[in-house]
Amino acid sequence: MPSEQQLSDVLSEFARTMLTDFPIQGILDHLVQRIVDILPIDAAGVTLIAPGLEPRYLAASNDAALRFEKLQTELSEGPCVAAYQSGEAVAVPDLRVDDRFPKFGPRALEAGLVAVFTFPLHDGDTQLGALDVYRDTPGPFSKTAMTTAQTLADVVSAYLINAQARADLEDSSDRARESSLHDALTGLPNRTLLLERLDHALLRGSRSGHMAAVLFADLDEFKQVNDTYGHRVGDELLVAVAQRLATQVRPGDTLARLAGDEFVILCEDLATGTEVEMIASRIGACLAEPFVLSSTKVHMTASIGIAFAGKAAAIPEELLHNADLAMYQAKRRGGARHQTIDLGEQHILEHRVNLQRDLHHARSAGQLALEYQPIVAARDGRIVGVEALLRWAHPSRGMVSPTLLVPLAEQSGDITDIGRWVLEQACTDRRRWSGRDGADELAISVNVSTFQLMSPNFGATVEEVLKATGTQPDLLTLEVTEGVFLRDGQRALLVLNDLKALGVTLALDDFGTGCSSLAHLKQFPVDIVKIDQGFVADLGLDDASRAIVAAIVGLSHALDLTVVAGGVETDRQRIEVIELGCDASQGFFFSRPLSAGKLDDLMLYGGAGHSPRLPLAAVAR
Repeated sequence: MPSEQQLSDVLSEFARTMLTDFPIQGILDHLVQRIVDILPIDAAGVTLIAPGLEPRYLAASNDAALRFEKLQTELSEGPCVAAYQSGEAVAVPDLRVDDRFPKFGPRALEAGLVAVFTFPLHDGDTQLGALDVYRDTPGPFSKTAMTTAQTLADVVSAYLINAQARADLEDSSDRARESSLHDALTGLPNRTLLLERLDHALLRGSRSGHMAAVLFADLDEFKQVNDTYGHRVGDELLVAVAQRLATQVRPGDTLARLAGDEFVILCEDLATGTEVEMIASRIGACLAEPFVLSSTKVHMTASIGIAFAGKAAAIPEELLHNADLAMYQAKRRGGARHQTIDLGEQHILEHRVNLQRDLHHARSAGQLALEYQPIVAARDGRIVGVEALLRWAHPSRGMVSPTLLVPLAEQSGDITDIGRWVLEQACTDRRRWSGRDGADELAISVNVSTFQLMSPNFGATVEEVLKATGTQPDLLTLEVTEGVFLRDGQRALLVLNDLKALGVTLALDDFGTGCSSLAHLKQFPVDIVKIDQGFVADLGLDDASRAIVAAIVGLSHALDLTVVAGGVETDRQRIEVIELGCDASQGFFFSRPLSAGKLDDLMLYGGAGHSPRLPLAAVAR
């Protein structure tokens, strides 16, 4: 019999395994080998059984034991089946005199098996399978041996429950990601997946020299269809349009639906621009054919904008934007036609170069500023933090879109200096709140681009800023996107671990819109998951979005992560994120981004001894 130390060692070994991703088959194989080492038996086997007595997993310490495991489920009889069905241990100290198993007994005796002791694997009242231990000689098991075997069976049951929960979470994560990348109505790739593929296409094109192009199609007078026949017919038409467009797309190209009646086709590996012109012509012709719907017939045309990727087209958002502009030019010319903008033209390149030059001097010219959007506790509207948002007021072009500003800064090499300035300014503004009633624990969030995070000495920069501004590390949250996992996962892990060592909080922004998965949440030391506003926008309208958010919340809470819902703009969305269990919310419903001065006033609004609240923040009912 095993000593207490031997048993303790084996139990500790299995307990450690429960915290790993060790596969189920692997843990069962390990169990049957270790139990033979510590119990007075000749062999061991284990079977996990599905409804109908179908074996899901089998493991045994030798070939003979494996045959006995299979035999019992094939015959639907034997100690294993009896323990599985009853949930109680079954002892057969001598098969020669035991008549409970008339089919199994004789077959086992023929093979030299004389005694079997079986212990159930279960999760509460749910039976999972059974552990069998075999002996070639008759005789009872001691009470200690029975207790030891059942203890090992219970430990393995706990691991199996843990492994199944992990598998369920991974499945939920995979389903959430798949749903997050496709349009719920048409099943086509959505904007997120389109931009992901466009980014890859531009990279491949820069290496191969082949062209890529974007066709942006907008249905003419679609609003009239909705107004005349209702949204049900409108949705039916959109599905029919998607199906018809799919017949015109070349293998390897991407057809996506952005929103409403906007469709985009990404064409790669183009030899000449003529190919795209031909595709656009075919699209126009196929859409001009009548659409016979369930309750009516509709005639439809489309305005199509075309943008080619040239040397100036290294930013997916900008290429898409230019195709959009070309589409509006087609509409201004009467619609039902296609129009081209060539991003290879010199004036487009000059426009980019000029913007990069202006950005280089923007900080010294006082054109850059930070605005702050409050983050509130979901249930009561208390401000628990603010997110710093970079703004560029160009003297002649007005406010420059943030989606363009950051890529420009990365390409020009200014992202490191601008990023440090943002950190310093945000932490300096944060220091002004210290000492105000209820504001001492408010966190400040700063977005960090992938390029910035992976730049040399970023961790040292953060540490210097924290010390220089006297900012408490755990009150600084650095928000990163899933791009860090794609660029260099190992390098990103080192940097994030260094930042965690400083004591700062890490948030994964826009979760579910890129390559996010359970593996990333487990591998990388993030503390907060921010759900993309695209999912929040459809809450209360789209069951798929609600299911995705519920899966993300469940997954995150299982990993002890805080969940923030972004883009909350309506009371309906506010209530939905509370019901789904989100910890905090952010969006126009609570407050638009505020200047530092207006945020100072808001901090003063909080009553003495209380965390500040938004004047119009709704409180959960």
